[in-house]
Amino acid sequence: MAGEISNEQNSVKKVKIISTSNVKPRKTLGRKECQLVTFDLPYLAFYYNQKLLIYKGVVGDQFEKAVEELKESLSVVLEEFYQMAGKLGKDEEGVFRVEYDDDMNGVEVVVAEAEETAVADLTDEEGFLKFKELLPYNNVLNLEGLHRPLLSVQLTKLKDGLSMGCAFNHAVLDGTSTWHFMSSWAQISSGANSLSVPPFLERTKARNTRVKLNLSNPSDAPEHAKSAPNGDANVKPGPQLREKIFRFSESAIDQIKAKVNANPPSDGSKPFSTFQSLSTHVWHAVTRARQLKPEDYTVFTVFVDCRKRVDPPLPESYFGNLIQAIFTVTAAGLLLANPPEFGAGLIQKAIENHNSKAIDERNKEWESNPKIFEFKDAGVNCVAVGSSPRFKVYDVDFGFGRPETVRSGCNNRFDGMVYLYPGRSGGRSIDVEISLEGNALERLEKDKEFLLLEA
Repeated sequence: MAGEISNEQNSVKKVKIISTSNVKPRKTLGRKECQLVTFDLPYLAFYYNQKLLIYKGVVGDQFEKAVEELKESLSVVLEEFYQMAGKLGKDEEGVFRVEYDDDMNGVEVVVAEAEETAVADLTDEEGFLKFKELLPYNNVLNLEGLHRPLLSVQLTKLKDGLSMGCAFNHAVLDGTSTWHFMSSWAQISSGANSLSVPPFLERTKARNTRVKLNLSNPSDAPEHAKSAPNGDANVKPGPQLREKIFRFSESAIDQIKAKVNANPPSDGSKPFSTFQSLSTHVWHAVTRARQLKPEDYTVFTVFVDCRKRVDPPLPESYFGNLIQAIFTVTAAGLLLANPPEFGAGLIQKAIENHNSKAIDERNKEWESNPKIFEFKDAGVNCVAVGSSPRFKVYDVDFGFGRPETVRSGCNNRFDGMVYLYPGRSGGRSIDVEISLEGNALERLEKDKEFLLLEA
């Protein structure tokens, strides 16, 4: 059964910044450059991608010790992931790249205190506004990486634990690379002498086309990309968004998957995967909650990992962006009038058809007319899925235990954005973070079919 959690939306109070410093690779590496490629460039006008990890039990003097150990292990892991210690730059032809040299500042590390806030206050939180003060770089565009670090980390002392808020420049890495970096950092912090899986840093193996963009400052970004997500008092709000996390247990996931696969297609298609089954479950529920007209279009968007799809395939350790958004469109009435295998079939077909040829065609099309996306360019009445329950986010143990919760931050949220994470209980459980217009989310919260409650 899907669980619900509390409904408090206030931000964390009395967060006090103690210090700001920078961490560089421990060894001297010299000057290094790495061209950004077609898979990276469209995300320049997204915001920094934020992740928040909450740990319990780091109390008193343990916090100061943990901070120093985290900085030390960060300096070690940056020897391999040196790009995170660099900045964005451009060559004389206007081609964007990551630049690193030993004189750069490196990764920004902010140390803060919020000693009136307990771990339980955060693990029970359903929205995202409470997390805002625990995260760096709210509403900061990736293009700011020309002037800012590509990674900022805020370590905040809580009443009974520690929060780690991270802001990654999305023009430099995707979710797979983000969690590869985080797990590698944790590995070193826990005592390993070397990385079990070093990053694969040769981006031009994915695409070697030099794309010139006439961008040099955040003011050059599209106007719509400069408006911040709802929740910033200084920004004129659009439709009021709310967010809720729905926790689906292993048995709930099995129930959803069994329902979608109850009537196998006669054309010999594969059974629907857990992702496809859960996706159509969410797509149906959000479409109901929006009360769309039967003729209204609804779009399902998923960011597909292309590492194994490109020709030749690239390793899982490829460091950068190697994702593409794929879109499935149908009428709301058609989606809801059909059984769940109809929507699941649309999603399955779109994913399976996105092969190396489709990827190459998409790249060529973009390179002929480069478009800088805004973070909400996912389509009308969309449900857009980011992150993945495959990411082992609860294995990120820096030496003081598994995180109590892992959440996305405030950036890159819009009506219909969904983040999937593995459930902390393990197995096949999945947490579903959904951002929706407030009235629609209220209806979703009462949807017994979505929550797997008896009518």
